[in-house]
Amino acid sequence: QVQVEESGGGTVQVGGSLRLSCTVSGLGRGRRAMAWFRQTPGLEREGVSCIDTSGLYAYYTESVKDRFTIARGAANDTMILQMNNLKLEDTAMYYCANSRSSGCFTSWSKRSGYDYWGRGTQVTVSP
Repeated sequence: QVQVEESGGGTVQVGGSLRLSCTVSGLGRGRRAMAWFRQTPGLEREGVSCIDTSGLYAYYTESVKDRFTIARGAANDTMILQMNNLKLEDTAMYYCANSRSSGCFTSWSKRSGYDYWGRGTQVTVSP
């Protein structure tokens, strides 16, 4: 059984930092691309960042470029998202997702490209 688990959410003031972690277990062989999505009530789930299996190629949504950094963890099927200079609009539930493929590609922000999801971790940025 595949399990996806996020951790690291919390409340931080504007300009602060948080580090999210994600671990995927039960996949067996075949490392895949991984991504972070986020969602606020009433809005569509938005792709935040994606990283391929090698860890060398990463993609970001425009609003988080130069503030967020995605990386593979030391262990297989782990991933982190370092979030710096957080803004009020970053407040959301953040979800870790495991891709159906090894790369992110241009369609990385589409939910249909991911088959396993975590339950989410809340990030709240306060004034």
